[in-house]
Amino acid sequence: MQCGLLGEKLGHSYSPQIHGELADYEYLLYEKAPDEVEEFVRQGGWHGMNVTIPYKKAVVPFCDELSVTAETIGSVNTLLRREDGTVFGDNTDAFGFETLLNQVMPGSLNGKKALVLGTGGASVTVCAVLRKRGANVVPISRSGENNYGNLNLHTDTSLLVNTTPVGMYPKNGACPVDLVLFPALQAVLDVVYNPARTALLLQAEALGIPHAGGLLMLVAQAKRSAEIFLGKALPDSEIGRITALLQRQMQNIILIGMPGAGKSSVGKALAEQLGRPYFEADRELEKAAGMPIPAIFEREGEEGFRARESKTLTSLGKLSGAVISTGGGCVTREENYLPLHQNGVIIRIHRDTEKLAREGRPLSLHADLNKMFATRDPLYARFADYTVDNNGILINTVQAIEEILK
Repeated sequence: MQCGLLGEKLGHSYSPQIHGELADYEYLLYEKAPDEVEEFVRQGGWHGMNVTIPYKKAVVPFCDELSVTAETIGSVNTLLRREDGTVFGDNTDAFGFETLLNQVMPGSLNGKKALVLGTGGASVTVCAVLRKRGANVVPISRSGENNYGNLNLHTDTSLLVNTTPVGMYPKNGACPVDLVLFPALQAVLDVVYNPARTALLLQAEALGIPHAGGLLMLVAQAKRSAEIFLGKALPDSEIGRITALLQRQMQNIILIGMPGAGKSSVGKALAEQLGRPYFEADRELEKAAGMPIPAIFEREGEEGFRARESKTLTSLGKLSGAVISTGGGCVTREENYLPLHQNGVIIRIHRDTEKLAREGRPLSLHADLNKMFATRDPLYARFADYTVDNNGILINTVQAIEEILK
């Protein structure tokens, strides 16, 4: 059975891996120009096909029959070629979004205002699901009656959903709105799944608002599509299993800790053990600066070095699936937390101060490390999700981190 994904420019897609976890059929990527779509849909030798932007509306006329959901929304993301050769079109994005919605706001939304950022294809699906659940839906566009210039009219919003690409890789850090404007918010959803935590979700987290990103939606809609391709139901538990699998693969492993705590040694060994790329923030900083760190300190002082370090960490934080060791003082700048946290699990490597290496570390060479530790200890605690002891042998530290990741 031949299945796949139809789009104009697909680049990297997680769909083949997701469908590979769901079933054993062939799943390929099909990049087609607009003038090739009709012939491909009508005559291509495929059995089941997912459709992504910009063709979700374009394929509708090429379907012989639509599901009630697809007809209502006016958008198709799943095609099935039936035994008689006719093409059936469905929309599993609706199921995907409803699964995501249920994670943070299960049950009826009657009487609740839902603000939906964007008016594109994803917005249409999201709005349809929310209206079905009884919400008072308000789409927000750049212009029109409800826009980004009059958000003050919607301070009573209970749910906010971002369907725009704002904050998506590689333009991490951009945020479509300031959540402080909405004191009644009960939940925030973002259909973007790279980074795992967009700037919007990071603000929701900081404000203590329940929130979720789009990876669960991506997996859920794929599971429903696979059921259509196969003609049989699959366990709902597959959604959680595959989402967790992808989350582990996509997340960075960020190592923080005192200078000389062994972050580089642990990072290299961990990356080799897991088959992941490894990046050392200080070495990446030196490459960008064209000079070693001691020379940067001599020419620009600690303030100049810290500014360069923040720029390097912002760049590294956009990666996925990497092991990244940081400089010991990165925690002294609060601004470094969000770039590292957006895609990563942050692990503190702890070593007793009398065992810390000093060589080649400008701030450690003549410093009172006990005093430095006392100052930085609460900062490491603020950044870290977990702490691992590195006073023993290297392999034990690596294995401890592996256990955490499981």
